[in-house]
Amino acid sequence: MAVIIDGKALAKKIRSNLKVECDELKKKGITPKLAVIMVGDNPASKVYVRNKSRACNEVGIEYQEYLLDENTRQEDLLNLIKKLNQDETVNGILLQSPVPEHLNINQAFKAITYLKDVDGFTPSSVGKLCIGEDTFVSCTPLGVIKMFEEYNIDLNGKDVVILGRSNIVGRPLIQCCLQKNATVTVCHSRTKSLEEHTKRADVIISAIGQPKFVTADMVKDGVVIIDVGINRDENGKLVGDVDFKNVEKKASYITPVPGGVGPMTIAMLMNNVIKATKEQYNENSTF
Repeated sequence: MAVIIDGKALAKKIRSNLKVECDELKKKGITPKLAVIMVGDNPASKVYVRNKSRACNEVGIEYQEYLLDENTRQEDLLNLIKKLNQDETVNGILLQSPVPEHLNINQAFKAITYLKDVDGFTPSSVGKLCIGEDTFVSCTPLGVIKMFEEYNIDLNGKDVVILGRSNIVGRPLIQCCLQKNATVTVCHSRTKSLEEHTKRADVIISAIGQPKFVTADMVKDGVVIIDVGINRDENGKLVGDVDFKNVEKKASYITPVPGGVGPMTIAMLMNNVIKATKEQYNENSTF
């Protein structure tokens, strides 16, 4: 039976350590601040934003929310980002996705100044990650790497198969795993003979948004399973991309849904806000 990777407990430990760092900054008169922009009335986004607000409160990060009408123009969104870029009291800027279809989210991400890019989505952050420089890493991939480190799961020389190639998860994970000396294969909707890849994988990271897609007959004994998916099954129950009940019997390590990767994503956002604040004030900068 697999070891269940407890993302909830690890995230709590990380937030506790970040609170200590935040308190130290406050003693120097520095209060980290995150600005979150949400456009429209997406119910899922409301939940994510509320969770981010709670995490900020726990760590001691000041939180400011900008709720924009779903008919907001691109120009108005960009003007708000420009204003926040110039506001020295704001250390991190997060644009909650998705945004309404008439808006160009990539243009908006590009408008966020690099030093406040706590989501790791700007071309500067992505480019630095690709060449191995210290930078802001997208929160979910960074959370996955922290899980590997906490549970002493060594990726050196391992075959890692990533299911999904999104800019938010799949693509940054390629670079993160390569930096750990893994051999990385990325599979997606056009991949032929998918099971040939998954059956030889030492580690499978699934981020495709398909409930219980990864089944026990697709994996080998001893595989490490990281389930990034968040889906609803036919009964409305929250499930991942992996058939947890059956795959758990073959895996060596596995993340649950909920309670796995999700809490780590928010913890890494808090980590990136503290990192951004330190850089802006030249406090123990690692850039």
